[in-house]
Amino acid sequence: MPSSSLPCSALPAAARRRTAPSSPHRPDRAGPEGGDRAPWRALRHRGMRWWSAANLVSNAGTWMQLTAQNLLVLHLTGSAAATGLSLSAQAAPGLLLGLAGGAAVDAWPRRLTATAGQALLALVAFTTAGLIACDLLTVPMLLALAVVTGLIATVDAPACALLGNDLVPARDVPSSIALGSVVSGAGRVGGTALAGVVVGLWGPAAAYAANGLSFLAVAAVIPFLRPHPAHPEPSAAPAGRLRRGTGSRDGLAFFLRRPRLVALAGITALSSVFGRNYGLTLAVLVAGPLGGGAGAFGTVSTVLAVGGLAGAVLAGRLRAPSVRLVGALAAAGALLQAAAGLSPRLWVLLLLVAPMAVVESVSDTAGTTVLQTDPPPHLRGRVLGVWRSLSTGWSLVGPPLLGLLMEAAGARGALVLGGLLVAGAIGAGAALRARHGIFRPAPATPALPAAVGDRRTVPAALPLLGTACVPLAAAPVTAAPHDTGEISLVA
Repeated sequence: MPSSSLPCSALPAAARRRTAPSSPHRPDRAGPEGGDRAPWRALRHRGMRWWSAANLVSNAGTWMQLTAQNLLVLHLTGSAAATGLSLSAQAAPGLLLGLAGGAAVDAWPRRLTATAGQALLALVAFTTAGLIACDLLTVPMLLALAVVTGLIATVDAPACALLGNDLVPARDVPSSIALGSVVSGAGRVGGTALAGVVVGLWGPAAAYAANGLSFLAVAAVIPFLRPHPAHPEPSAAPAGRLRRGTGSRDGLAFFLRRPRLVALAGITALSSVFGRNYGLTLAVLVAGPLGGGAGAFGTVSTVLAVGGLAGAVLAGRLRAPSVRLVGALAAAGALLQAAAGLSPRLWVLLLLVAPMAVVESVSDTAGTTVLQTDPPPHLRGRVLGVWRSLSTGWSLVGPPLLGLLMEAAGARGALVLGGLLVAGAIGAGAALRARHGIFRPAPATPALPAAVGDRRTVPAALPLLGTACVPLAAAPVTAAPHDTGEISLVA
């Protein structure tokens, strides 16, 4: 009988060892499930289906409130600048207390922390709705509520991000993050559309109340979620660990010692400051040199949104992305941005922004995956806290710098120079540092989801008085400069 027909149990022990998988740490390469790259594979897990449904509701509520908020601020102050002040007030806690918030996430039980965060955000939304309904809301109250929301979000956003990743095995984390981007985009479209109806019929108080209910929907789902069977239940850190290493400085020290995380921060900061602010650069380009109107820019925005969603779907096929991939895609997107700045006609611009949105969306998802899986589980909250502080900083610094560049070089010049600067810096960094392993993938042992001690744009400014609890997915390139609970790579 040919040896291939013998059952495994009949083979000598040495032969069985030779036929066994070469690495016990790579189970994802064996079997039909391990080879699956379906973008929606995360939805095969029941907990992720419930989590995604709850977050779709929460994202829609957040965008409904954000739209109503803009109208409310203008009504109270008559000044567009006041909107920026409100967002800055909400962003300030993330900038100043992001490290402390991350340390709290590592120290407290994950599900309890996320549930409490969503309940508190609901309370803020209901309070604001009541003040509006009673005609008692003033600008100082609005700013105070914005600060309170920012404080809550410094803990709630990373807790929710890590909780979402616990629901799937390590190989499906990229799919989970990509799904978060799609949920965020769909919630934005639905919430913005609903806001016009709700505010028109019942006023802005109803939009805030609806957002409060959406937070309660997430809070009601979280207690019933269970981590993937391959990983233990997230829990609070032991008291000994609290004394030895839950300090925020440990997260900062780890971050600075990891070349790939430092490189990721550099890539993202450059892309955030000199690219991605398309609501400003492309709007000026379309209205100015290309001679288009609001309808033309609406078309460009639609193409960007569709490209971002397509990129999120494509990114769901990733398995173990590296910083090298993030850098290559970010550089490609930057070169497309530079080419878009030279577009002689609107149709040429549309042909360029579509692939630009796709590659940047994939880059964002890949970067978010690296950020959430590279640190050891007991440090992930603190690393996300570091990221929140950094990304809030560059989201506040970026627009003024870009504005100065546009004043000096115009919209075309800002797009071209910004794109070339980003691509050139990434290329130079790769050439100088690749030998030291900064862009190499993580070690062969796959990173585990944040299951010990342990989610969708940004840590940038959060939507005023509300933040959706979603996986830390990268913000779609068309998203407003705020964080919906996803501490996104690009603010």
